[in-house]
Amino acid sequence: MTDPQIRVLVADDHAAIRAGMRLMLEQAPDITVVGEAADGAVAVRQATALRPDVVLMDIRMPGTDGISATRAITSARLADVLILTTFDFDDYLFGALRAGAAGFLLKSVEPASLIDAIRRVAAGDGFLAPEVTRRLLTAFVSVGPAPATPPTRTFDSLTERERDVLAALGRGLSNAGLAASLAISEATAKTHVSRILAKLGCTSRVQAAILAKEAGLS
Repeated sequence: MTDPQIRVLVADDHAAIRAGMRLMLEQAPDITVVGEAADGAVAVRQATALRPDVVLMDIRMPGTDGISATRAITSARLADVLILTTFDFDDYLFGALRAGAAGFLLKSVEPASLIDAIRRVAAGDGFLAPEVTRRLLTAFVSVGPAPATPPTRTFDSLTERERDVLAALGRGLSNAGLAASLAISEATAKTHVSRILAKLGCTSRVQAAILAKEAGLS
């Protein structure tokens, strides 16, 4: 029995980059590139039609940019989005994560790390480039992540165990890390994460982690 294929949509305005990504990703036996998009609007349409597992999304594209496209795709729960960009400006990083991106990588990433990130995002985990992870944590420790309105979501609907899981998400733990930290199975950890996202109206675990940090839960 073969493992299920991870279906990937590549969104980038440079045809050569899309072709290179397709060639690289399809070297992995468990990844299939099901489509390409040259701008954000096409990415949303392709995600709607093709229902990929992961959209590999550039940020700077003509017309609808990657952040707007990410928001549209994640809010409709069409796919998980992994940002892959040349630019790591704070506005892009926080904008993408608040829009629901499950991960953020730079185009300088090694092929093996990119494939690993796609697998982890497809499995329900988040993934951030080490360079931006450090900056994200520094922002929370110092003055907070870019000016924003205070979170309006309430945590009252969460059970005590779900609050524990949310706090662990704020510490950046994967599903396996959650399971080990809370002495539960990985399947149970995934269930808790899904329920938390639904209750808080979040579209990614990274979004939930940001809320946990902002609320001082972790």
